[in-house]
Amino acid sequence: MPCGSKPVNAGQRHSPTPKNSQQEHQQELRCEITRLANKVAIVTGAGTRSQNVSGVGVATAKAFADQGAKILIVDMDETAAQITESAITEAGGEASIYVADVAHESGCRELVEAAVESYGKLDILMNSVGILGRGSVMEIEEDSWQRVLDVNLKSMAFISKFAVPAMIDSGGGSIINISSVDGIRAGMSHSITYAASKGGVIAMTRAMAVHHGRDNIRVNCIAPGMIYTSMVEAVNEKRRELRRQIAPLGTEGTAEDVALAAVFLASDESRWITGVLLPVDAGLMAAGPQSILSNIIGDDGTLLE
Repeated sequence: MPCGSKPVNAGQRHSPTPKNSQQEHQQELRCEITRLANKVAIVTGAGTRSQNVSGVGVATAKAFADQGAKILIVDMDETAAQITESAITEAGGEASIYVADVAHESGCRELVEAAVESYGKLDILMNSVGILGRGSVMEIEEDSWQRVLDVNLKSMAFISKFAVPAMIDSGGGSIINISSVDGIRAGMSHSITYAASKGGVIAMTRAMAVHHGRDNIRVNCIAPGMIYTSMVEAVNEKRRELRRQIAPLGTEGTAEDVALAAVFLASDESRWITGVLLPVDAGLMAAGPQSILSNIIGDDGTLLE
């Protein structure tokens, strides 16, 4: 059922919906929420890898679709991408998939071509694919180093290489790169490759914002804090609680929190914002180590439960 032109009054209440009309009701709600109406978005790393908790790419693809965008879901795992696609279409959104290893330039070019061929234009690029590396600088191995840099940094540069001309043809656009607080200061991961790749994303974002501002293309970066996603689903409960308590808000973020920030940066609401690094981190980057000790250590010197 396509969205009609009938206006909906602010604050209008909806009566309870019978189960056999649930899909129509979902579509009716979608018609009211269209911050990204008529926009086309590519979201990388958007395959569903866990039934328990979302990754940033999955959550963002769903959030963009909920706001009216058409989504090209990019992932190297076809089954994972299809799960996300089904979730979007069952909720009344529009999406398709493209299977690619974004570490290779050819795949980056072809996925942008696929989006334009399918939907006629490109307005939004969400560079959210990412993998972890392990080890300090004394422990890294060349193959692992190269793979992490290729996936986390090179892919964003080379997808953007082909996305920018497509956005220029569309009259402009928004590119959102996912970094991490680990790219700002040393984190809990003890991964020199991950930190290097995410720091590179921040520097690249700022340069791209300057280079393409006059093309009416905005480029911004989100740095998630210690959110609970499919990437860290195996973290034990004790460590998970410490991650919660270490930031000023003392609560746990999710992939959906990052997705909400991405919706804002993708929408026309942020039309005068570019080159920004936005931490979504419960205030972690505002705090120094000494300022959070009372959050995690009691007066007797023991860790708070």
